[in-house]
Amino acid sequence: ADGKSLTKQDELLYSLEHPTWNRIFHIYDAIRLGIPMKTIQKLTRIDRWFLNQIEDLVELEKQIEKYDIETLPAELMRKAKEKGYADRQIAHLLECYESEVHEKRKSMGIRRVYKLVDTCAAEFEAKTPYYYSTFDTENESQVTDKKKIVVLGSGPNRIGQGIEFDYSCVHGVLAAKECGYETIMINCNPETVSTDFDIANKLYFEPVFWEHIYDIIQHEKPEGVIVQLGGQTALKLAEKLHKHGIKIIGTSFEALDLAEDRGQFSTLLKDHGIPYPEFGVATNADEALEVSKTIGFPLLVRPSYVLGGQSMKIVINEQELEDHILDIWKHLPENKVLLDHFLDGAIEAEADAICDGEDVYIIGIMQHIEPAGIHSGDSYAVLPPYNLGDFVVKQIEHYTHKIALALKTVGLINIQFAIKNDKVYIIEANPRASRTVPFICKAYDEPYVNYATKVMLGEKKVKDFKFSPTKKGYAIKEPVFSFSKFPDVNKELGPEMKSTGEAIYFIDDLMDDYFLKIYSERNLYLSR
Repeated sequence: ADGKSLTKQDELLYSLEHPTWNRIFHIYDAIRLGIPMKTIQKLTRIDRWFLNQIEDLVELEKQIEKYDIETLPAELMRKAKEKGYADRQIAHLLECYESEVHEKRKSMGIRRVYKLVDTCAAEFEAKTPYYYSTFDTENESQVTDKKKIVVLGSGPNRIGQGIEFDYSCVHGVLAAKECGYETIMINCNPETVSTDFDIANKLYFEPVFWEHIYDIIQHEKPEGVIVQLGGQTALKLAEKLHKHGIKIIGTSFEALDLAEDRGQFSTLLKDHGIPYPEFGVATNADEALEVSKTIGFPLLVRPSYVLGGQSMKIVINEQELEDHILDIWKHLPENKVLLDHFLDGAIEAEADAICDGEDVYIIGIMQHIEPAGIHSGDSYAVLPPYNLGDFVVKQIEHYTHKIALALKTVGLINIQFAIKNDKVYIIEANPRASRTVPFICKAYDEPYVNYATKVMLGEKKVKDFKFSPTKKGYAIKEPVFSFSKFPDVNKELGPEMKSTGEAIYFIDDLMDDYFLKIYSERNLYLSR
C-alpha cells in the first residue's frame, strides 16, 4: 500500500532474475500482473512452496477487492488480519481510510489479543511479562490499576538509528520506574537491551507502527507516551498520538513539529536574532530552481522528516539540482524538499542539553573533526571542543539556551551548528535524545537520560540536580563503518550517513598520537 509497485513487465523480469532486498515485493507484483508461476520460479529459483504462499495472499486480496468497507464480510476481515495485513493495507484494497477499517473490525469483534512469550521453553510455567499480539480470543495480558507510562523504542537497528537510542530507552524506563510508574516498553528488536524482559514492567514485542501502538494504548490506558527516546521512528508517531488525544510526555507535539518544519523553525530563529544559512522549501522542480537562484549554489538538498540524512546531497548547479530532486520525489513522493545554502569549509559542532521549560543545562558540546557537510553520525567528534575558542563557545551556549526555551523543550534537545569566520549558524535542532547523548553520559559518567526523563515526567526540575561531570582529558567519538562487508558501496563521506555504529576513545591531551593522526587525515574537500 505504499505506491511503489512495479507494473512494467520487463522491469519485473529483470528484478526477478537479479536478486535485491525488495525482490519479495516484486514477486508479489509479478503474480498480480499475471506473469506465469513457472516463469517466476525459473527466474528466481525459489522453491514453489514459498511462491504459493505469496500467491495465496494475492488471491485473498482479489477476494477483498470485490467489497467495500460496508459490505466486507467479517470472516474475510478476520482472515486478512490473521494473515498479517495492516489496517492500512486493507484500507488500500477497499479504497477507504485506515481509521474506517480500524473502527469496522472493532465493531466486528476482531481485536488484537496479547499472548505471553514462553521464556521457559515449556519446562515450567513462564511468568515474565513479555507479550506479542495475535488475532485470537483469549488475552493473557492483564491490565493493572497502577499509573503507567509507555516508552516507544526505535525499532530495528539500521543506519541512522542504532543501539544509542536503545540506551536512552532503557535509562528512561528505569527512571520512570524510580518515579513509581508501571513501565511499558514497545519495541521489536531482539538485539537490544530494551527488549530484555526484565527491564520494563511489561514488554510488548511489537512493531513501532501506529496500528500496533494504538491497540496497546487502548488496552493499557497509560498516563502518556514518551516519544523522545526512540529516535526518529518514535518521534514520527507524535502527530498520530496528538491527533488521537494521547498525552505526549515531555516536549509537546507542537514544539516537535515546529523544530521539524524548516519554514516555521527559521521564522523562530529570525524572531530571536539567531543566524542560520539561507534556505528555501520546494514542492516541485520549478520552485526548486527559483529558490536556487535566490540562495545561490552550493546547495544542501534534502527531504523533510527523514532518518540518517537519507537522500541528502550537496549540489553545485541546476542540472544536479533537478536530477536529485526528481530522484527524491521518485522515492519519497509526499515529502517537501528543503534547500539550504551550503557553508563551504565551515567547522561543525553540536550541543546536547536538558531543559524543563524554564532552565537549560548543557550536558556537552562536541566539535567535529571533519568539515560541516559530512553527516554527524560519520564524523569523528571531540568532547569538549578542541579549538573553537571562548567567543564561539559562548555563542553556542547562548543560542542553545535561547532555542531550548523558545521551543518550550521539556526533556532533551540536540542542536547542530556550522561555524564560519567565528560566526555560529544553526543547522538544525532535534528536541529528542540524539545519538550523542549516551556518548556524553559515558564520557562524563553522569546519568543524563535518567535526569531528563524525570524532568519529562514533571517529577524534577533542572535545578534539582547536582551536576558534577568527570571532565578529564578528551573523549573522541569514533564512527564505525562496515565497508569491508559491502565492497561495492561508495566509501566517500557526505551528508547521507554511512556509519553503522560508533566507539569511544579517551585521550589525556591533544598531542596524543591517535588525535594527531585523525586530525591530519580529515578531509577538508567534501565529496558530493
